[in-house]
Amino acid sequence: MKIFRPLYERALAWAGNPLAEIWLAALSFFEAFIFPVAPEIMLAPMTLARPKKWWLFASISLAGSLAGSFVGYALGHYAFGALKPLLASIGWLPHLEALVRELGADAQSHPWKAFWLLVAAGFVPIPLKVSTWACGIVGMPIVPFTAGMFIGRGKRVFLVAGAIRLGGERAERALHKHIETAGWVISALIVALVAWLWLR
Repeated sequence: MKIFRPLYERALAWAGNPLAEIWLAALSFFEAFIFPVAPEIMLAPMTLARPKKWWLFASISLAGSLAGSFVGYALGHYAFGALKPLLASIGWLPHLEALVRELGADAQSHPWKAFWLLVAAGFVPIPLKVSTWACGIVGMPIVPFTAGMFIGRGKRVFLVAGAIRLGGERAERALHKHIETAGWVISALIVALVAWLWLR
């Protein structure tokens, strides 16, 4: 059963839409605090369709992610208590509370230590969302939070867009050829990671 190649081909068609940049910004915005689909699903085909604008697309995605991270921060700061039942129902609460304890200790001793956690989390979609909430819950100072988000997510989107820009048509052919296999492998890895975290 093929799932990922049709999705990729649909995203490639959307990349030429006049509203593609708005959709990329919106996807990046919501992914930073709640939505489970990474913005690369739009960023990659948009870069392939218009490679000379790779830096613009990466910048749009980064701006959307930064805006979304502030929403996650605000939700964590002001709404964590009310949302605990929802977070528990989707399995995020134990991991979020563990990260809150770690970040809380870091924020007390040295707020820039938590900055490095955000830099590392930029490459991993779920921990990034958890981190934006956790930073708001513990009241991490806004300057290291913003800097960590900027570098953490920035290195990810610019690396992806830049690599596709350099790869050109060869990257597109390889991606199109192996997208189904890659999609199932990534899905299996995510399921294994979630299962491992759950069993812990």
